[in-house]
Amino acid sequence: MKFYSTRNKTEAVSFKDAIFRGLAPDGGLYMPENAPDLSELINSFTPDTPFNEIAASITQALLSEELDEAAAKRICDRAFDFIPELVGVDDNISIMELFHGPSCAFKDFGASFLASSMEEFLRTDSRKATILTATSGDTGSAVARAFYEKENIDVIILYPSGRVSPLQEKQLTTLGKNIRALEVEGSFDDCQRMVKEAFLDRELSDKLNLTSANSISLGRLIPQSFYYIWAWAQAAADSDNADRSNLWFCVPSGNFGNLTAGIMAHSWGMGNRGFIAATNINDVVPEYLKSGEYNPRASKLTLSNAMDVGNPSNFERMLELFEESHEKMSDLIKEKVITDSETAETIRELLSDKNYECDPHTAVGYLASKRFLESADAVEIDGKAPRIISLSTAHPGKFTEVFDEATGKKPELPARLEKVLKLEKVSTVVGNTLEEMKAVIS
Repeated sequence: MKFYSTRNKTEAVSFKDAIFRGLAPDGGLYMPENAPDLSELINSFTPDTPFNEIAASITQALLSEELDEAAAKRICDRAFDFIPELVGVDDNISIMELFHGPSCAFKDFGASFLASSMEEFLRTDSRKATILTATSGDTGSAVARAFYEKENIDVIILYPSGRVSPLQEKQLTTLGKNIRALEVEGSFDDCQRMVKEAFLDRELSDKLNLTSANSISLGRLIPQSFYYIWAWAQAAADSDNADRSNLWFCVPSGNFGNLTAGIMAHSWGMGNRGFIAATNINDVVPEYLKSGEYNPRASKLTLSNAMDVGNPSNFERMLELFEESHEKMSDLIKEKVITDSETAETIRELLSDKNYECDPHTAVGYLASKRFLESADAVEIDGKAPRIISLSTAHPGKFTEVFDEATGKKPELPARLEKVLKLEKVSTVVGNTLEEMKAVIS
């Protein structure tokens, strides 16, 4: 399979080129050249099929021109020593927990696969590379953990001093070895600008063989499809709905990469009925789904801050997948918008009624699922009511203040986060110019 830019379909590139480039030269996002029919493979998976086997099988099916079966298995086995978990909370709603990886966020799936893929290609080519990225929190911690001790890869992460949470800072600054944290005396915008300037500095870029690991990377998007397909296989265990024709996925959405990965899996042959885009009041895409008008605007701050996006970059990919047809997109994707007060109330209700702790993004998805089941879109198919798998994107321990404010209690921290908080921070403080950064990295 080859991949093209959303802004130029004439130049197709390999998966290897796509992941090391990150963005296409024209600023577009890489997309598969075509949608392969993997329905037979996808439907061959059962509830007993291990997650890593599903991941390796899909990887090999998509990238057979570049990776043989052994290489695909190597990449996935090195990437995933954690798997999703399904938790039933209501008769018709299950929550798919995606926070059981090292940084306790769904981004671990994409970052770990990208790191493992890059390591495989660099070893084969006898090359080295340097990942240079800026973070305002979660992305950096997932990237740091994913690339830790990877062969032939050094990582430099810029973050704004005093503007990430204590936990996020510890996740960035306590690994050492091939992970280097630069604490920038400036804003996140300064960090992003410095990264862009570094890539434009040809001498520096060539010397360090700079590449990126940002969230729009194709190498982080493809592996997010794996957990949809895994959940699809798990759903076959429900004897009342074994054909899964009325199965829906509810996806808390901000930049819409997670939903895009699900749509890609659907286009390859996963036969779920549709998706529910669950957003906070940053409702640019829900507005499009209702009206056909796309009006990007400045984002608004909410409790579910990872979804505070006013112009989602992956909407470009969504338009490609639906051939820019509003009718096709709005048939497969329904929308629900949840306010902050509703989010906090849902966190309280899940704890008091279900004894289930969740972060604000998971709360948005759960309430959106309930609202969908009460809507006119929740129609029966062959006498079967809709079943929903709602995605949980982060551990509640990463949002202790929101959880405490909503419930009056502190969420239980996983042992791996407790351990990180006790480690000593090691960072290099730099000013907010390219020259100051070059002085410490080149």
